[in-house]
Amino acid sequence: MPNNIKETNAIKQVRHQPAKLDEVDRTLLALLSADSSRSYVELGEALHLSAPAVHDRVKRLKRDGVIKAMVAKIDGCKVGRTLLAFVLVNTKNVVSTRKLLTLGSLPEIEEMHTVAGDSGVMLKVRVRETEGLEDLLGKIQDIDGVDGTRSYIVLSTFVERGPDPSL
Repeated sequence: MPNNIKETNAIKQVRHQPAKLDEVDRTLLALLSADSSRSYVELGEALHLSAPAVHDRVKRLKRDGVIKAMVAKIDGCKVGRTLLAFVLVNTKNVVSTRKLLTLGSLPEIEEMHTVAGDSGVMLKVRVRETEGLEDLLGKIQDIDGVDGTRSYIVLSTFVERGPDPSL
């Protein structure tokens, strides 16, 4: 694509092929998923590799996009965002869905997915209280082409994790 042409289809994502991973890569990913603060020395001991060899694997996995980021997992309740909800958003068409994607920079929105079914978009949101959810819903419903929302407030979370690299 020439440099002066901008990609305008913000909804359709490029479909990626799975990376070629060996068993050591998968074990390394499982270890990092459990605790990404482990040192290369500690990981190397668990994998029977040298620290530089582990570093090279991590660097390759990052370069290949297998590891998107190594971040701290924050407890929402501990930082005052006690209300977790999933919001299904009904949009009229692709244009209104694109407009909705502009809200992705709001800190209350943790995840945003286009989905199949009765709704076009599903959001995972975390706010301080019901008034925060009401304010966010107002911002969503102010977008031209949003027909409505359905909210599901989470009472308890028992399992929350990323994909299992061993599968």
